[in-house]
Amino acid sequence: MIPRHAVMTALALALGACDQSREGTLEIAVMGNSSALKESGQRLSPAAQLLRSATHEGLVSFDERGRVVPALADRWIVTDNGQSYIFRLRDGTWPDGKRITADAAAAALRKTIAGLKGRALGLDLAAIDEVRVMADRVIEIDLSAPVPELLILLAQPEMALLWQGKGTGPMAKGQDGEGASIFTLIPPEQRGLPKQPDFARRARKLALTFASPDKAVALFNDGYADVLLGGRIDTLPLAGSIGLTRGNVQLDPVIGLFGLMIDSTQGFLGASANREALAMAIDREAVIGRFNIGGWQGTTRVVSPDVEDDLGTIGERWQGMSVEQRQNQAAGRVAAWKGAGKAIPTLNIAMPAGPGSGRVFDQLQSDFARIGLSIRRVGERDRADLRLVDIAARYGRATWFLNQLSCTVQKAVCSPVGDERVAEARKSIDPAARAALLAEAEAEITAANGFIPIARPLRWSMVRSGTSGFAANPWGWHPLPPMAWLPR
Repeated sequence: MIPRHAVMTALALALGACDQSREGTLEIAVMGNSSALKESGQRLSPAAQLLRSATHEGLVSFDERGRVVPALADRWIVTDNGQSYIFRLRDGTWPDGKRITADAAAAALRKTIAGLKGRALGLDLAAIDEVRVMADRVIEIDLSAPVPELLILLAQPEMALLWQGKGTGPMAKGQDGEGASIFTLIPPEQRGLPKQPDFARRARKLALTFASPDKAVALFNDGYADVLLGGRIDTLPLAGSIGLTRGNVQLDPVIGLFGLMIDSTQGFLGASANREALAMAIDREAVIGRFNIGGWQGTTRVVSPDVEDDLGTIGERWQGMSVEQRQNQAAGRVAAWKGAGKAIPTLNIAMPAGPGSGRVFDQLQSDFARIGLSIRRVGERDRADLRLVDIAARYGRATWFLNQLSCTVQKAVCSPVGDERVAEARKSIDPAARAALLAEAEAEITAANGFIPIARPLRWSMVRSGTSGFAANPWGWHPLPPMAWLPR
C-alpha cells in the first residue's frame, strides 16, 4: 500500500503545477464522477445538473441565492389569474449564430416538456396546457390552473432549451493542459448580446475537479480548492466537527425527502400495517443525534410542514407515544407474522456509500432489531427491499412531495386515491380547495406506507472566506455562472 503522505505529496505537486497555469482561476472540487461531463438527456446526476445549468439555458435560471433571473427570456409578466405567463426573449443568437426566435424556442420547450413524461418533474409541469407563439420574440405559456412555482420549475437544469443539440451558454466547457475541466463565460457579443466594457476584467475561469468525497474534502482542506460542492448526509462526517463551527462549511436550509422507500412488496412488506411497523420502530432523534447538527429535526410526515400550502391539519404521526411504545407495538406485529409460521428474511437496504450512510444504517439496524427484524446494507444500485432516498425539493409546495411519491414515479407502493386527489388539486383554481385536496392526498399516501420519512435532507458545501458568487439557499443549488463573476 502506498503511504498516505506520499499520495498527498504527489497530489500537491500535480495541483501545484495546475495552480501555476491557472492563476486567477477559481478552483472548485465537486463530489462526483467525471462521467457527469458526458451525461445527456433529462435524467442527470447532481454533478451533471450543475454542468447542464452552466452551459445550457432555459427561459430563466437561478442566481446564487436561488432566485429566478432572466436567461433566454429577458422579461416576463404573469396575468392576474395566474394562468398565463408571457415571456419576451432576449435579442440574441443560438450557438450557430442564428437569431433566437419564439418559434424555435417554443418548439424546443414543447420537446423538453414532452421528454419529462413519466417523471416527477413532468407531473410538476402537468398544468401546462399550451406553449404558444405570440410574436417574433414572445412566448405565452397557458395553464389549466395557477402554478405559483412555474418560474422555479422553468429554471431547472432539465428545462434548458437546445438548438441542434447544443446549449446557449452562458458558459463554455473546455480543458487545460493538465486535463482539468475549465468553464469560461462566453463574451456577450458572441451570444448576440451587447458588449460589456468590463467583461474581461470581471470574468474569471472556473476549474472543476471531480473527485470522490474524501479526495474532494482533502483538496479543500489542503488549500487546492476554494469551493467544495455536492455534500449530502452520506458524506457529512467528512466535513468534521471542527469544520462545522469554523465557518468554511455552509449548510443549505433545504426541505425534501430523506427516508426509506419501499422497493419490494414481497412477504412481510406486502401489508401496509407491517410497513408501518418499520416506520414506528425508527428512533428519529437517535438518528439525528449521531450527526450532532443543531436545528436538524426528524419527521414522520411525507410533506414538510414548511411548505406554503400546508393547512396544518395533518400533524406528526403517533403523537403521545414514546419511542418505546411505538417499538413495542411494531414488535407485536412482527411477532404475529412469525407466529403464523411466516418467515421474515433479512431485509436489504440500498444506500449510497459514505460514512454518513453508515451512521444511519447502524441506528436503523439497532431500531429494527428491537422489533425482531434484521437488515443488511447493500449498494445504492443493488436490488433491495428498502432504499434510502435523499432528495432536496425543487420548490416549496406540497405537490413536489406528493408527485415524488406518485404511482407514476414509485412503482412498488403508491396510492391511486392519493394521486386522484393531487390531480383534482392540480385543476383547482381556488387556493383553499386546492390545499384541502392536497391534505387529503397526503393522508392517503401516508396511509399506504410506501415511504418512511426520517428527517429533512441536509446539503452542505465548503467555501473559502471571501469567495464571491456563492450563497446558501433553500434549494441547495449552487450554479457556476455567478461564481465566474468578480464583484464590481
